Amino acid sequence: MVWIVFVLLCVISLIEVYSASSTLAYSVKNTYGPILRHATFLLLGASCIVIMHNVHYKYASLLGLLFFVLAFLLLILTPVIGVRVNNAARWVSILGIQFQPSEFAKLAMVIFTSFVLSKTQRSDDSLNKAFWIIIVVTVVFAGLIMIENLSTALMLCVIVYVMMFLGRINARKLVLLGGGVIAIAALFFLLLKVVDDMPGFPRWETWYNRVYGTELSVTDPDFKITDKNYQEAHANMAIANGTFVGTLPGNSAQRDFLPQAYSDFIYAIIIEEMGWFGLLFIPFLYIVLLYRALKIARRCVKVYPMLLVMGSAMMVCFQAFINMLVAVGAGPVTGQPMPLVSRGGTSTLITCIYFGIILSVSRFGNPEEEMKEQIEADEENTQLTQQAMDTSSEYGI
Repeated sequence: MVWIVFVLLCVISLIEVYSASSTLAYSVKNTYGPILRHATFLLLGASCIVIMHNVHYKYASLLGLLFFVLAFLLLILTPVIGVRVNNAARWVSILGIQFQPSEFAKLAMVIFTSFVLSKTQRSDDSLNKAFWIIIVVTVVFAGLIMIENLSTALMLCVIVYVMMFLGRINARKLVLLGGGVIAIAALFFLLLKVVDDMPGFPRWETWYNRVYGTELSVTDPDFKITDKNYQEAHANMAIANGTFVGTLPGNSAQRDFLPQAYSDFIYAIIIEEMGWFGLLFIPFLYIVLLYRALKIARRCVKVYPMLLVMGSAMMVCFQAFINMLVAVGAGPVTGQPMPLVSRGGTSTLITCIYFGIILSVSRFGNPEEEMKEQIEADEENTQLTQQAMDTSSEYGI
């Protein structure tokens, strides 16, 4: 089922990215350049999934350690050497290749949180230590990310919070933590309303406009398209053009006006071209993925694979739902691409790694496989013990 969801999302992605990237193709003067690049990343991602599907999930901790160090270093360097787009430095360019450090950080935190919680299930004291370790690391990563990408930092915190709940962290601690975070968020929004500009924080004005913007509704007779509502207005137009059947792929009128039609607002283009089918089928696929991950997690006999599969699925699906809410005007513009569907490089490969982790847990995390591994380990230990005894007898020890 996970493979079916992956293939369907890839097919939809190829069709819609090709349609929505017309302005990008015009700017680079290459009709097939953007879609060939996207198809290449999807193929590389599929290769990653195949490899991870055949590698035991326990080795994910090594991958997590690599991304943990890499993400931390890149996040520190991003404000200094990052590529700034739309007043936000979210990418780092190395040898002409752009990376998005926050994607590495999200994957690293899913693996790190799963590993730490799985090693501290024996006692409440161990879980208490795990709680504070995870909090400190999350605050560090989220703090580095939120400077340029507040929505990603918030999403990371929510996923880690849910994983701690699944990992049996004391409910009282989680309630107090949630209350504290809500209080801090309330103070932040109050400060944002009182102070409309913060020197040294170029993203402050962007946050202010997205939270307290007073633009008229698109249905208001006095509505006018401005720089502040440009994306939302054209996304609404795209959705309105879709009607029930849609204009069919390749016939979008708003793809030439939406700056991120092939990324942040690709869901609006999908609705415009595929109508109600695109509107309902895309979220259905992510819901199926989340449901399938839940079934895999319930079959796990160990905490580590259970948290791995749930953390991976939630990271993919929550980001997809945020993208959809933004596209239909139900939330502020966040800059979150739709996993696997939007055109991307780093995000596409990391999303495929999430799929690979889910499939690896599905293959190696079920009770039969765990029991088989235990039997093989016991047999290996028995053989080693017998060899040691034979050697001792041989030398008269």
